[in-house]
Amino acid sequence: MHLFSFGLGYSASVLSARLAAEGWKITGTSTTATGAERIAARGYRGLVFDGTTSSRAVTAALAEATHVLLSIPPAADGDPAFVRHAADIANSPELRWIGYLSTVAVYGDQKGGWVDETFPPNPMSERGKRRLDAENAWLTLGASTGKTTMVFRLPGIYGPGRSQIDDIVDGSARRLIKKDQVFNRIHVDDIAGAVAAAIERPCPGQVFNVVDDEPAPPQDVVSFAARLLGRTPPPDTPFETAPLSPMARSFYSENKRVRNARMKAQLGYTLSYPTYREGLSAIAARMA
Repeated sequence: MHLFSFGLGYSASVLSARLAAEGWKITGTSTTATGAERIAARGYRGLVFDGTTSSRAVTAALAEATHVLLSIPPAADGDPAFVRHAADIANSPELRWIGYLSTVAVYGDQKGGWVDETFPPNPMSERGKRRLDAENAWLTLGASTGKTTMVFRLPGIYGPGRSQIDDIVDGSARRLIKKDQVFNRIHVDDIAGAVAAAIERPCPGQVFNVVDDEPAPPQDVVSFAARLLGRTPPPDTPFETAPLSPMARSFYSENKRVRNARMKAQLGYTLSYPTYREGLSAIAARMA
């Protein structure tokens, strides 16, 4: 088995480590030569792909890959991997499975209401619109070539090194208050677990919400992290007056609760961290 990952970042790295431990060959891309060298230092094959031009090395590696994971954000002109290498993926003789890591932003704002995979996408942000276009492009390619293609819609991702526990420790945590705002989250280990389950149980053309069981107010998550560390939670910061990046403000512009029943039923996957409490407790214990 050979996984080719466009973008061997945080989530793809955890999946790759899991598969490599089972004997899989791993090839991953980075936008820079330095990043490719870091991938190679893990015992994988690292290639440079910056999204602006096709790569002969990428083309050659795709011809040998059995599985492709797409883990890079789409640009204004589409998913860079699709724009530059869709034909290589379509024509790969060994390739049998394509997985696309998308976002729950494709559902848009639902004013706190529940959505599942049967809910019609209605992205409001440019980020969500680009992701939906990329989903459709890959699903169409899969349907036309007979290669199993699956989409995984992700919420906010956390895990070791990227969590409210880490924010409390480094002093960057804020209790940002916006009335009735809730978010789903997902631990990076559960992304890897769900995608690995999808590889074992291929479902051509299916979309899965890979999210936790409990959408929760962000300030509650920060307070829980502080309590785990025996620290006082940071003071409340009203959303209206908070200095936020455009990306963060866009994130808070959408409010929804996302169901994961299809993931559990069709993939047979049980979350290791069903809520932020289990996930943050494990991170705190690991740090201790």
